[in-house]
Parts: sequence; structure tokens; C-alpha cells
Amino acid sequence: MKKYLYIALSVAVLGMVSCSKLKDDVLNGDPYTSFTKSNYFTSEKNVELFANYFYNEWAGYGNSGSYGSFYFPTLNDNQTPTGYTEWSFTSVSASNNTWNNSYSNIRRANIMIEAIPGIESMNEAAKNNWLGIARMYRAWYHYVLVRTFGDCYYVDKVLGTSDKNVLYGPRQDRDLVMDKVLEDINFAVANINQNAGSRVAVNAMVAQAIKSEICLYEGTFCKYRVAADGQKAPDATRASRFLTEAKTASQAIMENPMYEVSSSYRAIYNSDDLGSGVASKEMILYKKYVYSTLAHSLIDYTCGSTQQNGLTKDAFDAYLFTDGQCLANTTLDKNDHGVKVPIEAGAGAGYYRDEGTYLIDITEALAKRDPRLGESVDHVILPPGLGYKRYKLGAESTSSTGYGVQKYDTPTFTDAVRRNSIGGAETDAPVFWLSNILLNYAEACAELGSCTQADLNKSVNQLRARVSMPDMTVAPAADPANNMGVSNLIWEIRRERRVELMFDNNDRYWSLIRWHQLDKLDQTRYPNLRKGAWVGADFRNADANLMEKTTIDADGYIDCSNGTVGRRYDKKQYLAPIPSGEISLNPEIGQNPGWE
Repeated sequence: MKKYLYIALSVAVLGMVSCSKLKDDVLNGDPYTSFTKSNYFTSEKNVELFANYFYNEWAGYGNSGSYGSFYFPTLNDNQTPTGYTEWSFTSVSASNNTWNNSYSNIRRANIMIEAIPGIESMNEAAKNNWLGIARMYRAWYHYVLVRTFGDCYYVDKVLGTSDKNVLYGPRQDRDLVMDKVLEDINFAVANINQNAGSRVAVNAMVAQAIKSEICLYEGTFCKYRVAADGQKAPDATRASRFLTEAKTASQAIMENPMYEVSSSYRAIYNSDDLGSGVASKEMILYKKYVYSTLAHSLIDYTCGSTQQNGLTKDAFDAYLFTDGQCLANTTLDKNDHGVKVPIEAGAGAGYYRDEGTYLIDITEALAKRDPRLGESVDHVILPPGLGYKRYKLGAESTSSTGYGVQKYDTPTFTDAVRRNSIGGAETDAPVFWLSNILLNYAEACAELGSCTQADLNKSVNQLRARVSMPDMTVAPAADPANNMGVSNLIWEIRRERRVELMFDNNDRYWSLIRWHQLDKLDQTRYPNLRKGAWVGADFRNADANLMEKTTIDADGYIDCSNGTVGRRYDKKQYLAPIPSGEISLNPEIGQNPGWE
């Protein structure tokens, strides 16, 4: 397993020769090092070692103290810190890590692609397998560039100083780049032929999962984009083509008996070994963590003394009630208030606090909601000034909104392990797994206008069955909160995606981008994005510490604004600005709308 966790520096030299800027990708011959293209790429084993570098590039839960792609991204409507998360860019920066890292990884893929045909010891099937893997990663990183910057450069070779059309030319149209991405990923799907049974090595199903994501993004983006916002006009034909590709890629995985929906929602996120156990069959690709070799800090961030980035009330209200109805339509008790529990009464019953006289328990409110809500947040409200220990030896935790994130914590671990998880947690992180493939399939079907009850039953209703929620139907009841201008069915599938993937991979942010709904992150228009749990005016008045550290609105809910106006939407945020350093090197590259 360890070979997937690291790669020798001497092997990585070939992939890291280039500097961060596209201009520096000009390797004409062998680099000045003992390892060169001509003497390194001599066997399939060496190709495998070189390709393993990409495995560590999946962010997962982060490496040691670094932030990963789960929980930490808060530029969305699911979470908020105290105050607010500003847009990723408020001005043009000199450089951009997404731009630099993507082109560095594209370079690595192109080095592989150019070297593999000349390896005499490999047969054609093996060559095609590794060419497929290289083209898969080339597709992925071009996709990352397009969704971030729009128009960019499609690079299909190791660049030299003679490639002035790329080094000094204008960017290519993002649609043309995505057409090339589809060509690359289709080659990968057709030619990757090894490791079919693995969940930590790339196989054809990983390529299908990547294709599913890329094509769903492109199909919906092209369907909903708006020319007035600095994008191209909608293209229904193009959207249909990519949505069909997303559907077929998802279906290929769904029909593979290797993959099954697990019986536990939480086990996907808090297992110390996703290669075995209850969630293993749901994994398509996961990132393996091993203590002292590669570990993360996610558990500590969500149950330590650092204030959590809590769940918003907007997200809380998105969860259906156990009757399958939304907040507006349910006949169940809609009360989301907690009850005041004296510490003495809760002693020994899962309530831990060093000092104070009470806690606020929302067990009854959670019991009326989709169980995924209770799996994701604590049953005790933990606002600033009223901390709570999830386990006896832990630190008192607080949350910006009062809703604490427990989804990634593992109660079966000893207190000592949970307490010492700073850079030492070894729960594995899903990268691609069946749940999001089922969501991709259902959404593609609905967007194509061809979704049947059978389609729902084999996709999102499997996810609902796992948590004992009523089935979704092809004609769901209208939700008055549907402000996206889509059909009731598409709205409910989007809701399902939101609650199933809560806090995961910043999926919510990228979904709002592709649905052309980024304005939903404007906190001046949607106040529930800065509102948290109910704590009540009587609690505020009774606890001086809570009153000092937590702002509470007139209705008794936590106000996370911290005196700020909040985040305002600007249409230019659909695309990140091109770094000024790149424009200085090549004025022909141009700037994205609104960033000039």
C-alpha cells in the first residue's frame, strides 16, 4: 500500500522540472540530472512509479497539517465561519496555484505520453493502459483549468521554445478545450485495462467516474450559462451531448457488480480502512492514510478547541422531514429549537463540559429530519461561549453557527486517539465513490428530460433507502423555496445532492457554478447564510459568557455576521482572474470579464 502514498524524489524529478508558469514548460531535451527521459522510462515498473505521483495530488482530507477538500472549503451556502468567507478573489493576483499546479501536472502527463511508445519492454496493451492513465490525468487538469478560468490553453505535448503559439498566443475557447478533454477521457475509458479490482489504483472505473463528473459539469454549465454574465450563450445541443456522456459513464459504474451502496452513511467518511469493512464496496477510489507515513488533521479540526465552521440554518432547512416533505409542506412539528439540559442531569449520558450549568440539546429536532442531518452535526448546540466536549478527554468545541460538524469523527476510536489526531489521523478519504455517481446519473437523466421512476429507484432512492427516507418520485410536491427556476424534480435531485454530499469536496460551490446560481451565495440577499442554530433569548440573558461571545437575533438564532455586511455577489466571480504575472509575460492571454 505504501507505494501509493509516496514516490521517491529521484523519480519525481522528471515531473517537477518545470517552474510554475506555462512559459517555463520548455524542456527540449533531457534535464540536467542523473534521471532523464531516455534512461528512466525503460520499463513498465518505472512508468508505474512515475504515475503514482498523481495519487497524492488528490486532496482528500489533507496531508498532515494541510487543509483538504472536505469540510475546510467554506465558500458555499452550507457553512460559514464567524463573519463570512470572502470570494476566492477580490482583486487580480500575481500568480495562482490552480493555474500553476494544473499545468505542471499536465506536463507530467505529457512526459508519460511521449515516453511510453518508445519503451520496448512493454506490450501494446500495457502501453495503452498507461497512455490511458496519462490522458485521464491530462483531461482532469484541463477540466480544473476550464471550470476555474474558462478559456485556457490545451497542451498535448511537452512544450519547447518553438511553441510560440501557446507560449505567446491567446487562450483557446473553453468549449474547444473541453472537446479535447472528452477525447482524452474517452481514450482512457477505452484503454485502461489493469487493476480492475483495486480501489486505490487507477482502473477503467476510475476513468468512468472522472468522465461522469466532467461531463455532468460541462452539460449543465452549457445548459444554464448566460452570455450577459461574461460567458457564452446557452447551447442545448452541446449540453445534451455531454449529459448523455455523463449518464452512460455513470451507468457503466452502476452496472458493475463490484460496487454497492453501503449500509452506513457515516462509514464512508470515518473509517480507518476503506479497503475493507462496511463502506468498502462503495469506494471507486479512495486515499489511504497511514499513521507516521501520511496522515491528516480533519478529526482534530472538528472536535478540538479550534472553532468550527458550522452548518448554516439555510443548509439545516434544506434537509427533508422524515415524512419526505420539505419544511414548507411537512405535517410534522417544524420546531427546530433545542431544550435546555442541566449538566447534572446529563452527567454520564454523553454530555461533557468543564464548566457551566446547561447545554442545549436538539435530539428531538434531529429525530424529525432526514437522518443524514443527525449523522453530520452534533445533537448538542455548541455556540461560541458555550463549549461542548464530544468525548471526555477532548477539548471544548464551539461552532460559528452552533451546529457542530461530527460527520468525520469516529466515536469507536479511543479518546486518546481522537485527542492526538493533530496531523496524525488515519481515517481514509473517499475520492470517487458510488453515492456521487448515483447522484450524477439521476441529475443527468432529469436534465435530459428522460428521468423515469426506474431511474430514480436505481439511483437516489438507494441513498434514501440507506437512511430509511421515503422514495423520491418523478412528480414530487412543489417546494415554495424553489428559487432556481427549474422543475420540481430537478430541484429535489439538487437537494438530494446537497444533503448527501454536505461538506464534501466543495461540491456545493461547483454545483452552483454549473447551475448558474452563484448569486445564491450573496449573504445580503439570503440572510440564512449567516444564521445558525436557535439558542433563545432566555439562554442569552441567563449566560453572560454566551451573551458576550455570541450575537443572537430577535428570534433567538445565532447571528454569525460579527457586525459585517456580508458577502455580495458579482457576476465576475464565475471565473477567476488570469494572474497578472501571466499577462505580463504574454499580453495576448487576455483577462476575464470584470477583472480588467
